[in-house]
Amino acid sequence: MTKLAAIEQLPPPPGMRSTYLNRELSWLAFNERVLEEAFDPGNPLIERFRFLTIFHTNLDEFFMIRVSGLKQQLASGMDVVSRDGLSPRQQLQRITERVLPAMANAQRCLMHELLPAFRDVGVTLCHYQDLTDVERSHLDRAYRERVHPVLTPLAVGPTNPFPFISNLSLNLALFVRSPEGEQRFARVKLPLGHLPRLLSLDGDDLEPPVRLLPLEELVAANLDSLFPGMTCGTPWLFRVTRDADLEIKEDEADDLLPYLQQELRRRRFGQAVRLEIQAGAPAALIDELSKGLGLDDGDVARVDGIVGTPTLSRLLSIDAPELKYPPFVPRRSEGVKKGDNLFSSIRSTDLLLHHPFDSFGPVVDFVRAAANDPKVVAIKQTLYRTSGDSPIIHALEEAIENGKQVAAVVELKARFDEENNIVWAGRLEQAGVHVIYGAPGLKTHAKLCMVVRREGAELVRYCHVGTGNYNAITARVYTDLGLLTANPEIAEEIAEVFNRLTGFSRPESFQHLLVAPRFMKDRLLDLIRAETAAARGGEPSRIIAKCNAVTDRDVIEALYEASGAGVQIDLLVRGICCLVPAVPGTSDNIRVRSVVGRFLEHSRVYWFENRGDPAAYIGSADWMGRNLIRRVEVLVPVRSSANRTWLRALLERYLIDVGRTRLMGPDGSYTRLSGEGPDVHDDLLEQLL
Repeated sequence: MTKLAAIEQLPPPPGMRSTYLNRELSWLAFNERVLEEAFDPGNPLIERFRFLTIFHTNLDEFFMIRVSGLKQQLASGMDVVSRDGLSPRQQLQRITERVLPAMANAQRCLMHELLPAFRDVGVTLCHYQDLTDVERSHLDRAYRERVHPVLTPLAVGPTNPFPFISNLSLNLALFVRSPEGEQRFARVKLPLGHLPRLLSLDGDDLEPPVRLLPLEELVAANLDSLFPGMTCGTPWLFRVTRDADLEIKEDEADDLLPYLQQELRRRRFGQAVRLEIQAGAPAALIDELSKGLGLDDGDVARVDGIVGTPTLSRLLSIDAPELKYPPFVPRRSEGVKKGDNLFSSIRSTDLLLHHPFDSFGPVVDFVRAAANDPKVVAIKQTLYRTSGDSPIIHALEEAIENGKQVAAVVELKARFDEENNIVWAGRLEQAGVHVIYGAPGLKTHAKLCMVVRREGAELVRYCHVGTGNYNAITARVYTDLGLLTANPEIAEEIAEVFNRLTGFSRPESFQHLLVAPRFMKDRLLDLIRAETAAARGGEPSRIIAKCNAVTDRDVIEALYEASGAGVQIDLLVRGICCLVPAVPGTSDNIRVRSVVGRFLEHSRVYWFENRGDPAAYIGSADWMGRNLIRRVEVLVPVRSSANRTWLRALLERYLIDVGRTRLMGPDGSYTRLSGEGPDVHDDLLEQLL
């Protein structure tokens, strides 16, 4: 049993609940749950390393967005107090106190568990000094031919200002001394865009046994070639994390596309927020870096291990299937046909798909069939994130070639996918697709596709609503739900959403869909309050919510009130949860679980008992302020009784999970359940056999 450290809290300001956890610290607790999976010997070795890289890349993004935002507040004098009563300075202090031990644990996992385990199976990280003379000679020749020509040593001096250090790049820092005794600080950037960080000493075949040499050791061994005639001090590896949040002022942009392209160029030069450097680096070297980057000592992380774990990604490509999760073949639902039969299947009954256990193929087939069906006259599609060689994009282009009307709402502001989406938007526009960049001031996060098909004298709308992106790659590792429906009431309202996005309209209301930003939050609160009223009246009541995060204050307050009325509430929250369960008199009837395992839990499901006539919704929205009031989101009701029965059984399966569940305590800590019991991911996979 593993218990993560409790989240510290200060007394809240007057009138503010103490049962509201800090958002940033709750996210860090989630990332620690990811790290737990790297320590778990029950996971295959390469998958354990994958969890470790996810932990680090998550942390990078946290610093680029969340920490940078707190630093901006501090620098601007905005003393904004968080809902749990912490100032920006206090939050930054708590973050440091939480992050440094977690990073130390991650290095302990890498250095003392994973790398020794890799050695045991024949995968060895070598040191340059341990190689034979022949091997070093061969590598030095490779250095001269393939590495040296792309290196640019930069030394700080009277005519050489402190160099720009790009975000997350790996660099060597050292002091270089001339024969006359003049000393300068120098930096050498590793060319990781040109070469892998881990160089194979045994050819390109990565089947064990295989030996790998870190690129920085080869460069360090040949520093004299970069500074001839000088004396080179010991090089130390470091990396810098920069502010990468974009400030989008759409009201000041005549055209969002070129404005965003300009902002993306500025992102490269964001303010530094963190320096990671090898432990043992001399204070004078750290001072040079800190001064040049504008950082304080509290922004420096001294890494006792290997800096830049995600760049060791070649370990994920080791050719050893036994060190990975066993492959599986997603099922192809018998109710999902191809061609004309696909549309007839959807028209006869709503089809609910559960990825990755159900193939994502029917979703791709849905768009492809529409692109090639002579009866289809129009396709409308939202795109938030998609895969590199997207079959959805290809299908939309094919639809244009076949004379269909195609409109795509491409969200240019999808964080860290902005450049990809700019490329997709340009490609679609060039093909003839009507591309819209969403609603001003809002991110379009809804996952929608609508096909309009002429059938006899009428036009029939077929729709797909998903909880995840139209990305065939992530659909293999994210748990998501998708509904294919031709229900005319649902389709009519989805058409209204598209009209709002592509035209100039403002629907007065939606009877069936929950649509943000105008209508979803109030409807959700009404549903929670209805359960509260039912409980007070002695009628059946129950709330089950499965989502990525719960942070919205009004939703949390409504859940507390429902709990006080006796409503049994189960929250399956993968990541951030600012609500505190099991607080006497406040949340006695609320349980919070977090499932972290082989698949990234990404589906959003909201279940309300509704006095014996259950109401169930799926869609793209979490219970966060940004989803409920700052994004275009859609939750669709699951209306088929068969689909609702199946969905309830799925939720109950998660609620009895032992293998991958952590239970949240009233102090904000998470305890991994112990003992024998079901593993929800394994159970769902076994159904495929």
